[in-house]
Amino acid sequence: MRLSASVIALVAGLLVNHAAQALELPQRWVSAGGALSEWVTALGGESKLVGVDTTSQHPASLKALPSIGYQRQLSAEGILSLRPQVLVGTEEMGPPPVLAQIRGAGVQVEMFSAQPDLPSLKTNLLHLGKLLGREAKASELFSEYEQVLNQQKATVAKARLTQKAPGVLLLLGHAGGKPLIAGRDTAADWIVQQAGGQNLATHTGYKPFSVESLAGLSPEVLVFADRALSGEAARAALFKENPILASMPAAKHGRVIELDPTLLVGGLGPRLPQSLAQLSAVFYPAQAEPAP
Repeated sequence: MRLSASVIALVAGLLVNHAAQALELPQRWVSAGGALSEWVTALGGESKLVGVDTTSQHPASLKALPSIGYQRQLSAEGILSLRPQVLVGTEEMGPPPVLAQIRGAGVQVEMFSAQPDLPSLKTNLLHLGKLLGREAKASELFSEYEQVLNQQKATVAKARLTQKAPGVLLLLGHAGGKPLIAGRDTAADWIVQQAGGQNLATHTGYKPFSVESLAGLSPEVLVFADRALSGEAARAALFKENPILASMPAAKHGRVIELDPTLLVGGLGPRLPQSLAQLSAVFYPAQAEPAP
């Protein structure tokens, strides 16, 4: 069957428009925020990244890209030297005068939410998907993520039928030095709750660690995230610098678990569900045991 000239012209026009739209999308990206960089990669945009900040550690291939420094302390010169078309980051990104300078140089600056909740994640993913021309993939990723979190909620609900929610403290430190205690309205607090724990810290934000701040608290589980060390070295440094922690029930019963600090930056990232499952296994050990 022969196609009419009008149909051929229509198809050709659609192809030309599609190609033009693809060319209009930014091709040189800089990302400031670990979770955002991971989502850009998940959406198939890693090849567009020409620079990332120091919190963008996953996937490991991002470490080979030029660094633009810490997301809250960006330098206009360093970013502009990479000739980006777009800079993506959350409201944690700054300082504002640097962002203004970058905008003034003609770079598209796109801000995303760092709020740890599903509505914010959905907005972020759809926005990223539009910038990358991958709207359908963004919707698919969000649906899968929401489904996994619903399964996580069901697992926690089942565990709570037979086990009490454990009291938890989450500590964010640096090489074992005086850590910060994660309180309400933080990504850390959201993670603890989603994993089925009760955050014993009642303050808002992050509060400096002190003996006084632990008064009356007896955490059954300690979760620590160290920005300089990892593994046994981080655990040893934490207890060496803060010996009072070693006397707590969590330490005595071996219920101390490490959390990757990059999970606390830039909102909900793609690796969070897996980490929630690992935390839940520590929070509810009986639930994690195989049936006889």
